[in-house]
Amino acid sequence: MEPLGEKEIRASFVNCSKGEARRLTLPPGFAETPWDDLDFLGWRDPKAPDRGYVVARRDGGGPLGVALRASTGARRSLLKSSICSVCVTPQAGSGITLFVAPRAGEAGRQGNSVGLYICADLACSLYVRGKKTSALARRFEESLSLAEQSERTLRNLHGFLDQVSEPA
Repeated sequence: MEPLGEKEIRASFVNCSKGEARRLTLPPGFAETPWDDLDFLGWRDPKAPDRGYVVARRDGGGPLGVALRASTGARRSLLKSSICSVCVTPQAGSGITLFVAPRAGEAGRQGNSVGLYICADLACSLYVRGKKTSALARRFEESLSLAEQSERTLRNLHGFLDQVSEPA
């Protein structure tokens, strides 16, 4: 992923107010972000743990950011596993979280939202590249190359971003 600046990130959000985007906390260690290892930038807000943010570059366009809220439902057991809908990484039940994003525009103001089960730490790119491991310790052995896995990850994420950003 090409590096993004703070102003570019804050201006990319489509489902929150400019004031909310201005107040959001950037990822810890933002200056040292490993951009070459990322397909998209995702992080949990250290000041508001139920909040998360995802920013991805779109084909032929600038970045698109969405604000997320983690489901407040009961945590799942470590004994049960789930698979991330974006990067297809198996995780212990607590490693996958339902994130809900209000839709952009009038639909979001009316309370319409879209949800997705995704890695709780939003570090899908690092799991795909083997830079981070889940509690289950390994990803599935796949015949897809790393580039194909990254493309699939972005395709899955872009499907979600399309649902958030397009009018209902």
